[in-house]
Amino acid sequence: MKRLSLLLFLVCLCAAPAQAKLLAAVSIAPQAYFLKQIAGDRADVLVMVPPGVDAHTYEPRPKQLAALSKAALYFAVGVDFESAWLPRFAAVNPKMAIVATDAGIRKLPMVAHEHGGEAAEPHREAGERDPHVWLSPRLAKVLGAAMRDALVKADPAGAKDYAAGYDRFAASCDALDADIKKLFADLPAGKHVFMVFHPAWGYFARDYGLTQEPIQQLGREPGPKAMAGLIREARKDGVKVIFVEPQFSTSQAATVAKAIGGTVVAINPLAADWPASLRTAAKALRQGLVTSRESK
Repeated sequence: MKRLSLLLFLVCLCAAPAQAKLLAAVSIAPQAYFLKQIAGDRADVLVMVPPGVDAHTYEPRPKQLAALSKAALYFAVGVDFESAWLPRFAAVNPKMAIVATDAGIRKLPMVAHEHGGEAAEPHREAGERDPHVWLSPRLAKVLGAAMRDALVKADPAGAKDYAAGYDRFAASCDALDADIKKLFADLPAGKHVFMVFHPAWGYFARDYGLTQEPIQQLGREPGPKAMAGLIREARKDGVKVIFVEPQFSTSQAATVAKAIGGTVVAINPLAADWPASLRTAAKALRQGLVTSRESK
C-alpha cells in the first residue's frame, strides 16, 4: 500500500500543470535583456524590432501583431516607432498593459549643431528628446525598476522573484558603470570628442565626461556645406575614428573618415547582449579618443 501511495503521489505530481509563463513584449533587444534578468523563467519575451533594423522607422510584421495579441504587458522605452504603433498595439490587444518604462527619466534634448554656416534642417517637432536612455547603465536601472513593478502587478505570485531579479540586475548595472568609468579614468583633462553618424550616445557621453559629435542632425543627413564643416571640426579635434551603427548606411561616415585619414568603426546600440555591447563600445570609444589625442 505504501508503494502504491507513493506511485500515485508521483503520478499526480508529474501530471500537475506547469506554471503558465507571462508573455511580455518590448520594443528593442536591450530591453529583452533587462526583462530576462528580472523575470527569469517566469516570463517569455517578444521583441518587436529585430536585430540590424532601424528602430526609428520599423514597422511590425503581421506575425508579430498576432503574437502580440497574447501579451499581458508591453514595455515601451520611447523609441520613435512607438508613437505610431502603440495605439495600434492597444487595438490589437486591449487587455495588454502598456508601461512607459522611461516615464521617470529627464531626457536630453536633440540639438542640431551648425557646421560651416549650414544648420541642420530639423524635421522633428521642437523639443524632441533623445530616446537612447538604455545606453546609460544608471538609467537602465530606472527602466528595470519600472519593469519589476509592472511584473509584480501582473503576476503578484512572483513578487519575490522579480524583486530578487531586479536587485541582481541593478548590481550588474553598477558593476558595468564602474568598469566603464575605469576605462576613461586615465584620460587627461580636457574635452574628449568622438564623432558618430547617428547621435545615439548622448547619455553615455554625459555619464563618462565625453562629447558626442554627430554627422546626422535631427534625423537628417548633412548637405555639402555641413559635411565640409564636419570635416574641419574633425581635423581640429584630431578625430581619427568615425563610429557607425549597423542599422544605418556608412557612406557619409566613410566620406568623412577618408577626408581626415581616419577609419570607420561599428558600435551597436541595439545589441541583444547589452553589457557586452556597452563594454565593447566603451573600449572602442576609448581607443578612438586615444588615437585622436595622439594625432594632434
